[in-house]
Order: sequence, then C-alpha cells, then structure tokens
Amino acid sequence: MAVDSGLPSPMSPLACERDAKALQLIEEMTRNPGAVQERVLGEILSRNAETEYLRRYGISGGTDRNTFKARVPVVTYEDLKPEIQRIANGDRSPIFSSHPISEFLTSSGTSAGERKLMPTIHEELDRRQLLYSLLMPVMNLYVPGLDKGKGLYFLFVKAETKTPGGLVARPVLTSYYNSDHFKTRPYDPYNVYTSPNAAILCPDSFQSMYAQMLCGLLARHQVLRVGAVFASGLLRAIRFLQLNWPQLAHDIRNGTLNPRITDLSIQDCMHEVLKADPDLADFICKECEGENWDRIITRIWPNTKYLDVIVTGAMAQYIPTLDYYSGGLPLACTMYASSECYFGLNLKPMSKPSEVSYTIMPNMAYFEFIPLSESAPALSHDSPPRLVDLADVEVGKEYELVITTYAGLCRYQVGDILRVTGFHNSAPQFEFVRRKNVLLSIDSDKTDEAELQKAIENASVLLREFDTSVVEYTSYADTEMIPGHYVIFWELMVRDPANSPSRDMLDRCCLAMEESLNSVYRQGRVADNSIGPLEIRVVKNGTFEELMDYALSRGASINQYKVPRCVNFTPIMELLDSRVTSVHFSPALPHWTPERRR
Repeated sequence: MAVDSGLPSPMSPLACERDAKALQLIEEMTRNPGAVQERVLGEILSRNAETEYLRRYGISGGTDRNTFKARVPVVTYEDLKPEIQRIANGDRSPIFSSHPISEFLTSSGTSAGERKLMPTIHEELDRRQLLYSLLMPVMNLYVPGLDKGKGLYFLFVKAETKTPGGLVARPVLTSYYNSDHFKTRPYDPYNVYTSPNAAILCPDSFQSMYAQMLCGLLARHQVLRVGAVFASGLLRAIRFLQLNWPQLAHDIRNGTLNPRITDLSIQDCMHEVLKADPDLADFICKECEGENWDRIITRIWPNTKYLDVIVTGAMAQYIPTLDYYSGGLPLACTMYASSECYFGLNLKPMSKPSEVSYTIMPNMAYFEFIPLSESAPALSHDSPPRLVDLADVEVGKEYELVITTYAGLCRYQVGDILRVTGFHNSAPQFEFVRRKNVLLSIDSDKTDEAELQKAIENASVLLREFDTSVVEYTSYADTEMIPGHYVIFWELMVRDPANSPSRDMLDRCCLAMEESLNSVYRQGRVADNSIGPLEIRVVKNGTFEELMDYALSRGASINQYKVPRCVNFTPIMELLDSRVTSVHFSPALPHWTPERRR
C-alpha cells in the first residue's frame, strides 16, 4: 500500500498560525477517516431525521450506518427529479433537508437538455469556504513567497434563473462568487487577486474578461500565478488577448477605458488603477503583434511560478497548448469539487498532471464507492450493488463515487469514476479517471453517446429530401483552436448523385445538431464563447470499413467490433482526415436562453 504519512514541513519555521491550523486539520481528518465518516453520517441522519425522504425508507431518527445502507437505495438524478421539481415549484416542506433549501446549484445537462437542479442549503457555503481555506496553506509548503505578489485569475459568473417557486438556480461558482463569503472575504496576503470583485461579478462576459485582462496587464510584475477554473478558461483568456491587445494597449497608453465597458462598477474600479503608461503599452504591442506566441504567459508575466488550472479528466487535452503558451510552467490542480459537493484537495499540487491525486476530506460528506469491473452488472433497485466505504477502498481499483450530503442527497451517484492511487495517513487518494458515459467535452459541457446519436438523427431529417442518409459516424473534440469545437465525421449514402445534398444543406445539418445538444453546450456557444461552431467532415464511402479493417489488424475481434463514437488515436484520426471530401460548419448560433423550461 502506497502511504503518504504526512505533509512536508513548512518552508519556514515562521509559518503563519493560520496555515499551521489548516495543515493540522488535514492531518486530523486523514488519520482516522472511518471514524470521521461515521460521525458525519450520524450528523446527517440525525439532523434530517424528520425529512420526507428518510421517513420513506424507515430511517426516521435512526443514525445506524448498517440500517441506512440496508434501507436507502442508491439513486441517480432521474430518481430524485420528481421531488426536486416539487421544491422548484415552491414546496417548502422538508423533503430532503430539515434546513430550508436556499437555492439550486445547476449541474451538467440532462438528456432533456436542461441543467440538473441540485438543492442546497446556506450552510454548504461554510463547507466550501473551509475547503478553499486549505488550498494555499498546502501550496505554501511547495512554492515560497506567494504572499509577495498577486494571482491573475480569470473568474466569471454565469447566467442565473429562477424556478417557478422563486428559488435562484445558478452554477456553484456563481453562487460562491455572489456570496458574502467571497465578496467580503478577509484580507489574505496569500490570496490577493489582480481582478477586482466588480470585474468578476459582471455578468457580461466581454466586459468581465476585458477588465480582468487589463488589470492583469497593469500588474504584470506583481503576478506570481496565473489561473482559471478549467484549462479551457485560461486558454480562452489567451485567445481574448490575441484578439483584443490593440485596444488594451490603447487604453494603457492613454489612461482611458474602452467605451464598450459600460458597467458602472467596473468603470469606478478601473478609474482607480488605470493611468497612462506608454512604456507598458509599447511592451504589450511588441510582445503581441507578431505570430510567435510561444511562452507568451511568461513573457508578459515574467514572475509567474505556476498555472492554477484543472487539467485532469477531459481537460488533459489542453496540456500541450498550455505548455506552449507558458514555456512548460508547472500545472497545479488544487481541488476536486462538483455542484453536488466539494470533495477534497491535492496535497501535492505541483505534481505532474498525469500524477495528480486528490485526497477526499472525510468531513465534507459521507462517501461510498461502487467497485467497477468489466463484469459488473448495471445498477438496479432489484439487485443493489455492494458499496465500499471510504476507509475500505483498495489501491489500484476503480470506483464510481456515491455521496450523502448535509443538504439531503442520499446515496447519490455523482457519475465520476475514480482510481485509488495511495493513501495520505489512512485517507485514500484518488485519480480522476473520467466522467461516466461522457463522450465529448470542450469546456463544462458533457455530451454522452445517446445525446450525440439523437443529434445525428435530428440532423439526418434534413437529408431526406435528397434521399440521403448517414451510414456511419464518429466524433472528436478538436482543441487545436481556441475555443475548441466538436468535429463529427459522416459517411453518407447518396442514392441519387444528381440530387446530392447541397453545401448549404450540410451546413444547416451542423446547426441542427447544435440545436439538439443540451443547454450547457448551447450556453457555451452563445453566452460564454467557450465552444466554437460544430463541424461536419464528410468522408468517402467505405471509410468506416477501412476503420474496421485497421482495428482488426490491431487484434480486435470481428464479432465484438463496434464503431467508436469518439476517437483520439492519431493513426485513426489521420485515416479519417485523409478521406474527407467536404467540410461544413454551423452557419449560426443555436438557440439558448437563460430562462428555464417549466
């Protein structure tokens, strides 16, 4: 068993008292995670004893773990959706939680095209703040002097809606940034951002990005770390600089603000910091006007020690591009969280992306794990799976994460697949492997095989007037350009070559596919500019037969071969691209509105 017996000693014996307390909490929580987990489950069951959900399964007042496991089923979002809809419609009775539901946190899209609604309680903000408070004390063990400068972080709020019952529904980070926990946070020399709150909280993505980039350029020598939540967000900021550096340099040269910045709060805070600086403007022009953007991050922000971005899971596809722009700076993945729950943190944040492991903090929620194997049957209520407790997982094995939270989710399948890599003290450490069933992802979007299939079917309807159909298809997420976009390879059967689909019609097929994808994807296209237009590449007839021949030549069984619906293996990509006969892009933005469907 790989055991990490403790955190390294602080860089200096004068480590601040707050850091020492945070590190001590980590040590205490990881020495006996089983006991902590038993206490957490007892607290959750005791406080929510009179809720409708626990009473339904005969857990009213009981805090016994074995009874809980025997009676309460493992569930998915679809199982809870009727009760969640009741809350959304205004039912204030204690359905999941004895505490009032304060808002909904929106998670990734469902097959119906809407974001999931995760009920939460106000107290959860304290738990999230607790995990955030542990990040810099750990980082300070590995990177000295972070209190001597600032962090250039590109942070954004996203669209909010209200449910029919009047509760706010918004992404978890939008909830956090709009909370007093963030807006009135106490001064911390290790956590000073270049971006003012007004810029982060501006809902207009252009104005927010512009102000944050401008502040980052003005403070370029003070910046010690550069980051965003996801790797895709940081690359979007670099692309923004590529497109807007002339106007940014103009503002710095003259001490004036771009007239497109109409947000009064941003105008006020920029008035305080924006002074004419022709030398800095000349420098920005010199660095940005050419084609060479190699190491642009360290050229503009020369004191940057690392990039703080998530590059695990689907975000790993962006690592080569980040290395190009940063000259190979370390990539720090500091924490592991979701809309449903904040889970844990990376105790070795400067490790290589391929070696990142997260230590789940056992005081955040009650955690269980479904062991995965190729022979594992699908979950059903008739044959419940054998779940493993946090303290009982085994190194090298993969599990699906199941959580029970203070906000009232009970034995909820998150959809994350994790692999145990070792232990810190007695607490297991996990590598994030993948999202369950996710086929394509560029940013926060998640498209599964069923959704892609439905989008193909809807687009194919447009081909009927040409007596044409889609014979086969596959896909990949192209992240070479910023923003990235979906690429779909189509092999068509054209029954009458004299009446083959026009270029315009195939372009419209791209848009029809986008209209069929979920609201998270469409928001990325329309509001966030984080996803580029969908592309269809039509390939020659017989291409997918060649693809099968290639797989068989590498040992695949002809009886078990299935066309891969997503590809990323270079030889396969090269084969497909060599057979492309025409390329088509979505000609317009798909429909998206922040208003929820009722």
